[in-house]
Amino acid sequence: MTATAAPPVATSTAPPPPRRRRRWHRLVIPFALAAALLTITVVTHAVDQPDATERGYLSPVATNDDGGSRLAEALRGQGVAVQRETDTLRALLALDTGPATLFVPAPELLHPDTVGALGELPAGRRLVLVDPSLRVLESVDLPVVRADRRWATRAVAPDADGVPCPLPEAARAGTAAAQLQRYAPPAGFANTLRTCYSGGLVHLPWAADVVVIGAGDPFRNDRIGEWGNQALATGLLGGHGRVVWLDLDGPAPPPHFGTGSSGEPAWSPTPGGSTTYNGGDGNGGQPGDGYPGGSGDSDDPSAGEEQDQGQAQPPDRQNPLWAAFPAWFWALLVQLALAALLVVLWRARRLGPPVAEPLPVRVRSAETVLGRARLYQRARARGPAADTLRAAALDRLAARLNLPATTPPAEVAALVAARTGGTTDEAHELLYGGEPSSDAELLALARSLDRVTRTVATPPDHPTEGDLR
Repeated sequence: MTATAAPPVATSTAPPPPRRRRRWHRLVIPFALAAALLTITVVTHAVDQPDATERGYLSPVATNDDGGSRLAEALRGQGVAVQRETDTLRALLALDTGPATLFVPAPELLHPDTVGALGELPAGRRLVLVDPSLRVLESVDLPVVRADRRWATRAVAPDADGVPCPLPEAARAGTAAAQLQRYAPPAGFANTLRTCYSGGLVHLPWAADVVVIGAGDPFRNDRIGEWGNQALATGLLGGHGRVVWLDLDGPAPPPHFGTGSSGEPAWSPTPGGSTTYNGGDGNGGQPGDGYPGGSGDSDDPSAGEEQDQGQAQPPDRQNPLWAAFPAWFWALLVQLALAALLVVLWRARRLGPPVAEPLPVRVRSAETVLGRARLYQRARARGPAADTLRAAALDRLAARLNLPATTPPAEVAALVAARTGGTTDEAHELLYGGEPSSDAELLALARSLDRVTRTVATPPDHPTEGDLR
């Protein structure tokens, strides 16, 4: 007896099931690109905006982009004397020798105990403050409040918003990059301020007139050659023929309260909280003396009321969204939108001929009918449900009666009535009637249509269920 060899075991040659493609990157990549662009934009803006507290900012001897050497040269070219001072007291004392302009490019570096002296300059002097904070405005006792601030400096005309600019220097300069921080008058001080550049520059024509400008761009080396920046900067600073340029390398130290006996001038505070100085006469100054010799308190009884009104909130100002950001910001948004649209078009499914694909799951017809019926029931859509039932019945009747799809309803109703033994009107109402008013009428309609289709499908000589009964 010979042994037969066992048949070889069949090995499966079916390909492995395809791995599901990960499509999460299609959603993550566009958002990652948008986040990267926004991050780059914010970082670039932060780098582009100079810090007023950094050393060399708007310094007359600094030649970097944020310095003010080009402005100093332009002033000297017009015959204006530029006196650089690195000490607050020395700068204030320099104003005693005659009319001059005190230029403070970084008010935040002033010491809180000495900043109040800026509001008590002698007559015939001018004070120019660049982007002062609310603390500085309150310390100098200026009836000015900070309004909205833009994302970047904007070049506007001096008489923007339809308000004519009353300051001759700004009117001659024309369009300049002076709108970054906007200022507004408090309640009750609307007539004391002279505003230009849509609130980017305000002028207070007091004994010592004060100019507050909300942007340092017209004074910077890298921006002074644009628009009318140089004309505005030289016009604001060169009106008196001499500029005392307060160039602080860092936060100013606190004032030295001495007697002045050593020949050095000594600071002395006034009862009102402002700061005065003694010109070095050895007497140490009298409490309450104003700077440089007036009274620190006002004799006007209404001064206190005006000061209280100065703390009120500014009036509401229109701030349209399109003007709150520079033009390049909106251009960047448009580019991002176009990039997103291109990504969508690139990843979108191309339209083509229909392709038959197997259903992932087989669904029984009864489950489909039941699910659709429940949707109709939940939506209380008796009309669409009745139309669906009648359309299905007409399709079956037309096939069994050999009727074309263009057969008039009256003819269809007559043929159905002849086969079922009813009247034509009853058949027409059943097949082309109105919407059922209740679920019971809808159920009765479904049963009647089913009975009619069964009757028509039965040969005439074959007994129906009704005949058997």
